[in-house]
Amino acid sequence: MSAGAAGSRRPARTRLALSAAATARWASQKAGRGKGSMIGGLIGLKIDPRLMPRLAAGKRTAIVTGTNGKSTTTRMTAAALGSLGDVITQVDGANMDAGIVATLMLGQEAPLAALEVDELHVPHVADAVDPEVLVLLNLSRDQLDRVGEINAIERALRSGAQRHPGTTLIANCDDVLITSVAYDSQKVVWVAAGSSWAGDSVSCPRSGEPIVRDGVDWYSTGADFRRPTPDWRFDDVNIYGPNGFQAPLELRLPGTANRGNATQAVAAAVTMGVDPAAAVAAVGTVGEIAGRYAIRTVGDHQVRMLLAKNPAGWQEALSMIDQDADGLVIAVNGQVPDGEDLSWLWDVRFEHFESMQVVASGERGTDLGVRLTYAGAEHTTIADPLRAIASCPPGRVEVLANYTAFRDLSTAIDRLNPAAARGN
Repeated sequence: MSAGAAGSRRPARTRLALSAAATARWASQKAGRGKGSMIGGLIGLKIDPRLMPRLAAGKRTAIVTGTNGKSTTTRMTAAALGSLGDVITQVDGANMDAGIVATLMLGQEAPLAALEVDELHVPHVADAVDPEVLVLLNLSRDQLDRVGEINAIERALRSGAQRHPGTTLIANCDDVLITSVAYDSQKVVWVAAGSSWAGDSVSCPRSGEPIVRDGVDWYSTGADFRRPTPDWRFDDVNIYGPNGFQAPLELRLPGTANRGNATQAVAAAVTMGVDPAAAVAAVGTVGEIAGRYAIRTVGDHQVRMLLAKNPAGWQEALSMIDQDADGLVIAVNGQVPDGEDLSWLWDVRFEHFESMQVVASGERGTDLGVRLTYAGAEHTTIADPLRAIASCPPGRVEVLANYTAFRDLSTAIDRLNPAAARGN
């Protein structure tokens, strides 16, 4: 059914919400305040609280969630689903209600949706859109002042998943907490997507007893709960799937974590009917994700931008740093979206850079400098990230930043040189 035909059958409140949202988007664009998608979503929901399920009706939807890797995996899933038809997905990572509704409003004709959803919002978003697949990446400690205790999130996700027995869960069996979310479900595709961070799953989420690890395998000492046998896995060269499927996994994005993300995206797309080889080829086309991994020209420097938001993400991002680069800037802010408590800096192994010159930057660059001192990493401290980049020798500079530091630096580079070349 076309959007026009569907629109004529929608309640008057829904039609009014869509009209008001479109007007708000137009006004925002005319005022130079951006694309206006978010304000459109907010206004639409104010007028019609049932707007999300009404827009999602009839779509085949994949939800992607987890502490780290949501945006990348969502983009990969959307790419892989492309062979089935038009796919609507977020372009800016807006993964709460207003952003999801804004995305659905802009893609009313698309028969498919790949939606990134914040972990806290998954249960009620799943109730609204009734997803065909739910991709469960990983769970680890994030900003505790915003997100809360990680085991509570696991229980909420488990309860939400149980309300949708027809949804297939694409679950990372290397993550203890994710496995617990999916363990009782009847429709699960298990993926060995990796879990380099085990600090938040030393005890069983079901019994509280210790988790024992033996290589890649793990099991609980207090419950009938252990690592399932994966249906999909990857190594440094290939991806492996059911029925003997094997293909080279060649990605434009760096790091082992992104190979795991790609494997879960492929598993999700194949579950929804995509040819496995086509899905693998499609995830390999994904490059820059909302500025992440982008290479920006800043004066005499070619700057690669990396984003990390919590201890697990920082540890993974640090492993992607090119130690042969001419400079490294690490920028840390402590605003509300970052989490104002930066004690997590002491959980990240900055000792990795004991032989590399580092510039500590950002609003909390001094806190980072103290941590680097104890890590034995030679460094200087320059609060302004642009000045920090300028202090590096000409050539390639790696920049690793948390959320608001990444956002603000990207904006500053755009203002410095709006025509700056972007590459991957």
